[in-house]
Amino acid sequence: MTYIVWTDDFSTGIDVIDGQHKRIIHYINQLADAQNTKDPGSTSEVLINLIDYTFSHFAFEESLMDEAGYIAADVHKKTHEGFREKITYFQQKHNDGVDVTNDLTELLNIWLINHIADDDSSYAPVVKENIQGINKIENQGWLKNMSQKFFN
Repeated sequence: MTYIVWTDDFSTGIDVIDGQHKRIIHYINQLADAQNTKDPGSTSEVLINLIDYTFSHFAFEESLMDEAGYIAADVHKKTHEGFREKITYFQQKHNDGVDVTNDLTELLNIWLINHIADDDSSYAPVVKENIQGINKIENQGWLKNMSQKFFN
């Protein structure tokens, strides 16, 4: 499988979100490694990390949209919920001993990457406009508090 390489096409222009997206891509690439080695232990570990981080990222992103007053936040949240359902299904199948790496990798490469490149770019301008200094040092206290809420 080909690794996903971060490109500017994925960039939202919001540093904290772009960093989280890069981490998700890193996990997707780790899943490819686990798939290549056919090591169920590695696959399980990556799957757990990927799911946990992605769910936390979605919650963080949703709070950011709410904070910014993004008008289409409910629609965006529904796309997240659909993905949560799909990924939970894969997790259950994996826990039942089914090798889900091919199907999961395909889902991640299609759905999540398209979501990052397309859907997330729709809320980014609103967040940047309504949360002043989102990428600046003076707002790091807010970002730190929000990050700790979802990632600790």
